[in-house]
Amino acid sequence: MELDLDSVNASLRDASAPDIVRWALGLERRTIATTSMGRNAAVMLHLVSEIDRALPTVWVDTGYNLRDTYVVAERLIRDLQVNIHVYSPQMTSERRNAIMGGIPTLEEEERHREFTRQVKLEPFARALQAFQPEVWLTGIRREETEYRQSLDIVSVDHRGIVKVAPLFYWPQEAMEAYMERFQLPTCRHYFDPTKVNDGRECGLHTAA
Repeated sequence: MELDLDSVNASLRDASAPDIVRWALGLERRTIATTSMGRNAAVMLHLVSEIDRALPTVWVDTGYNLRDTYVVAERLIRDLQVNIHVYSPQMTSERRNAIMGGIPTLEEEERHREFTRQVKLEPFARALQAFQPEVWLTGIRREETEYRQSLDIVSVDHRGIVKVAPLFYWPQEAMEAYMERFQLPTCRHYFDPTKVNDGRECGLHTAA
């Protein structure tokens, strides 16, 4: 799909998040949305549910989420009735912990890279194989990581997938105001073992 990214991003810069979602769906290409079920997940899930509940939404469940995350995730899936597709690692977390001796630290670069591949990248690769998306609606925001500051609302990844981020320029305050406005639950206790630290990429958006 050929897009003039500079022109598209300029035209969407002041558009509302729902209008950006509609623009993406208006491309009429195979499209998925993704969710981490993290702290702000409810906002993107709500946007999708309001516009097209049939849109496949992929959640890569690493198997290492905290109880709070699973409780809120089940509530969001039930209440918003999104078309959720859960992809999990091929190996259970208990078995992996026994083999790896727990979650590798960032200092253990090779082991942590393999851990990330197993729990995040491989399940997501299966999702991409299943849905063959040309467009990917994602909840990433500019302020979250240094890498994301190099992107924009619409970008194209190394696979040629058009990534559309309706919330890209939203500050955290706007996310919280939206959740309060629509009385959406948030999981305050969220931990991504592939990121470990806030501001670090998990790999889905940077993997080659």
